[in-house]
Amino acid sequence: MARTQSKFVCQSCGAVTPRWSGKCESCGAWNTIIEERSNETPPKGKGLKAATKAQKISLTGLSGDSDTPDRTLSGLNEFDRVIGGGFVPGSAILLGGDPGIGKSTILMQAAAALAAYGKRVVYISGEEAIAQLRMRAARLGLSNASVQLGAETNVENIIATLKSEKSDGHVDLVIIDSIQTIWSPVIESAPGTVSQVRASAQDLIHYAKSADTSLVLVGHVTKEGQIAGPRVLEHMVDTVIYFEGDRGHHFRILRAVKNRFGPTDEIGVFEMRGAGLVEVANPSALFLEAREDNVPGSVVFAGLEGTRPLLVEIQALAAPSSLATPRRAVVGWDSNRLSMVLAVLEARCGISFAGRDVFLNIAGGLKVNEPAADLAVAAALISSICYQPLAPNSVTFGEISLSGAIRPVSQTGLRLKEAAKLGFHSANTALPANIEKPPLEVNDLDKLTDLLKQMNVTPTDESC
Repeated sequence: MARTQSKFVCQSCGAVTPRWSGKCESCGAWNTIIEERSNETPPKGKGLKAATKAQKISLTGLSGDSDTPDRTLSGLNEFDRVIGGGFVPGSAILLGGDPGIGKSTILMQAAAALAAYGKRVVYISGEEAIAQLRMRAARLGLSNASVQLGAETNVENIIATLKSEKSDGHVDLVIIDSIQTIWSPVIESAPGTVSQVRASAQDLIHYAKSADTSLVLVGHVTKEGQIAGPRVLEHMVDTVIYFEGDRGHHFRILRAVKNRFGPTDEIGVFEMRGAGLVEVANPSALFLEAREDNVPGSVVFAGLEGTRPLLVEIQALAAPSSLATPRRAVVGWDSNRLSMVLAVLEARCGISFAGRDVFLNIAGGLKVNEPAADLAVAAALISSICYQPLAPNSVTFGEISLSGAIRPVSQTGLRLKEAAKLGFHSANTALPANIEKPPLEVNDLDKLTDLLKQMNVTPTDESC
């Protein structure tokens, strides 16, 4: 006979405690512990020893034939680029992003493109009715796509429907929008709780693996930008991708942070328009489209996102402050790294930003995470405070150490080739020892003082 077991689960980190408390001991969050009940059947036999019977498993070596999984192209080149070249049968993908960023839109477009190749696609929505899904498809011009729609939140009903659909032919792709709305009748808790998300995702992934069906789970994100629910959800799936962007900008970035079948940190760039998302084949030209020349504080950074070189504009402004503690506002970069660059400029170059508000912005809404942007940020800050524009046809990149030295970064040749392709004539960086002949003129810098000389700036200038 099934018995009801009660446990207390933290909705922030998923920690389980035997009793309720106001504060979670694992993550320190307050008022996040909720009682959850589940119906579990005790194992047959006497005691725990009779619960299961151990079985021997077969072991094998590292060498041997391993078939490369066949991929199914989604029809969106940028989407396929991020997930590693297409959908892998039996794989599970978790897509997260802010509300209204375009998660459902891009999945509807990918489902329609896949269906156009004759593949069977099932789109299950737990948030919208069928009429709403059809309205979105009509707005995107995809009403004639042979995508099968469903509106259901019970995971057992969803799996039973998918198994019945399999009898009519193989289902190639299943989209669940979203996993936080799906619930399992085995767990006595509300949808969206840690136990419900974990149990529902486990059942869906088990079906996808057994049926060789690609599965895409849409996940909500918290205010910190992390996917809501248990952290184990990201470990259960094969690929985790985030859809990033600012509603004030029309650019959207699809970024992979985990991929068992391809590279990580790969990005795809889309542009949001009235008729949906449009792929951007050359994002560097688009990010630099509205850039002004000969403006102090503006520097072009040659970055690298995954295997793709990307040129973006870094903007800095150092203005006199009337506050006792000047402000440090950063958009698209690490604020701690900005503090480090400011300290190095003051200690090694004699340029002080005391008494000045510092604002740093990555144009276009892109988020830059690599340390290769240190030199570009430093150049933008020096250009702003000294009112000395950089050459409009130059790019800057490099890592800055605490001693003021400039270190070479990875894939320098690839960055320079992208800059030369877009018409740039020179670059400010530190060249590695084994690089081939650069495709453009390079100012090889060893220290930050070399950058000051290149910009015709000295710390004793009145403008500084």
